[in-house]
Amino acid sequence: MNSIRRLPVTPVDEALSERPPAEVVAIAVIFFSVSAYLLVLGLVRLADPEIVPLSLGAPLLHGLELAGPYAFLLAGAFAAPIAYGLLRLNNLARRAAIAIAVAGMVMLLPKVSAAATDLSPRFFLAGSMIVIRMMIAWYLWQRSTAEKFRAGNV
Repeated sequence: MNSIRRLPVTPVDEALSERPPAEVVAIAVIFFSVSAYLLVLGLVRLADPEIVPLSLGAPLLHGLELAGPYAFLLAGAFAAPIAYGLLRLNNLARRAAIAIAVAGMVMLLPKVSAAATDLSPRFFLAGSMIVIRMMIAWYLWQRSTAEKFRAGNV
């Protein structure tokens, strides 16, 4: 009669075993993709500065790409833990993702204003980038989403 003793399940254990919603996974994939893109560009730029133009980071770094490959590496290294934290339903990662999305919207306003003089593809591209960031911030800000994050993580 071999009986296995089971330890009591704590709320933290339940929160860690909980799977993140599909929307959170999609947002985490966006952050992981941005991180990988910026890290690769930064490393390539460090290896050979002439092979990759700095302008490839402009849609994500909003002027910080002029600081060189270290800005790419820093932003990429900052986005990866946020993506991982979102998958772990970490509330701090949720708040950081909201802050980054809102900051991105603010940084895109001059681009949309400049492109608004004519209805060109640049205008619609910049506008869609604002809408995507707004959807991310709105979803993560909702009470129902925040409650999933508060289940076991501060």
